[in-house]
Amino acid sequence: MGWGTMIYLYMMYRIFVWGVNFKTAPVEQRELLACSREDAYYLLPPLKTINGIREMILLSTCNRVEVYTVAEDYEPMNRFILELLQLKGVDTRLRRNSFFLEDALAVAHVFKVASGLESMVVGETQIVSQFKEAYRIAKELQCTGKILNRLYEKALRTAKRVRTETGISKNAVSVSYVAVELAKRIFGNLAKTKVLLVGAGEMAELSAKYLKKLQAHLFITNRTYERAVELARELEGHVLRFEELSEHLHDFDIVIVSTGSKRFIIDTSMVKRAIKKRNYKPIFFIDISVPRNVDPEVNEVDEVFLYNIDDLQEVAEKNLKERLKEKEKGEIIVWDEVSKFMKWLEFLKVEKDIVSIKRAWKEVEEREPRVRRLIHSAAEEIRKDPSLAKKLVKIFLQEVEDANTERRLSYVYNRAHGT
Repeated sequence: MGWGTMIYLYMMYRIFVWGVNFKTAPVEQRELLACSREDAYYLLPPLKTINGIREMILLSTCNRVEVYTVAEDYEPMNRFILELLQLKGVDTRLRRNSFFLEDALAVAHVFKVASGLESMVVGETQIVSQFKEAYRIAKELQCTGKILNRLYEKALRTAKRVRTETGISKNAVSVSYVAVELAKRIFGNLAKTKVLLVGAGEMAELSAKYLKKLQAHLFITNRTYERAVELARELEGHVLRFEELSEHLHDFDIVIVSTGSKRFIIDTSMVKRAIKKRNYKPIFFIDISVPRNVDPEVNEVDEVFLYNIDDLQEVAEKNLKERLKEKEKGEIIVWDEVSKFMKWLEFLKVEKDIVSIKRAWKEVEEREPRVRRLIHSAAEEIRKDPSLAKKLVKIFLQEVEDANTERRLSYVYNRAHGT
């Protein structure tokens, strides 16, 4: 494919965002679309073969599953969404709880997500590493190109500006922090409680660090025993072998679950046995996994209280009130960066006009440095105001046809500016 053809293709494509998040769909619907790293490697290759879809990134976290695409128009985007739902085995009725954005609003959304402004816990920084990982996988699978590469770069720039130019990241918290805050609400002084952390990934590790500060009696279990030992040693906690989870569940007051499992790790029968061994002393489960790892039916067992990721929203909203002014400052920065990105996108649409000018004036440019400078100036004018592109191209090409070298340098600029 030639350079001119590639530019023409970029003129035809638009940026779209589609997905579900904690604002549009409850966790029981979000978990249907939730994607692990392995899922991303499985889903992206067939999705990128859809005619009219040029680029894509798939972002899946505990609070959102979203796709960022460059597509020809609505129809291929519709096919893309239907194919994604089919590959995940999800009923199309889920679309009722999804959202769809295009062009500047889509760009603004991506920038806000990367900046933590769209997070349940506004200002949390974990989203940055999740965003980077989503992009890394898409790039590795050759699903990104000129537009999404630029979008990613500018999203990270925006996130950095929001963090450094506002106070939103001061005392930054995360979903893991909010989970521990919920545990504090339940028990007050956690120094008197035994807490079991199921999982040893990034979110679990953050929870463990908060729990350590609160001097909780911390136990960690994980499918990979060595990882549990490593985390326990680092945080001066204790290790429970994963296969002994059911046998010792009754020992704990609070169980925080955060794993990548696609099935329930803790079920009703397991909990019934545990609560009986405790003589019906309450157990609190906080499940921040998506998909959920604790069977929702557990909540029906007497003296058992289950909270999931959506139940953390009330705690998070208290945090939001304190950060609202900083969030507004952050959104001003976002729209400043969106404006710059959309200008670049407009320039991309007229880039072929600059190629036309350079091609037509190639021979003269090689002979006359002044012409090279003039063409450079024309390109800069088009970058500042893409609406000038057609006019400048017409003038430059007409001058070539006239073959009047003496007139070219003085007249092109004057005609472009109407003088």
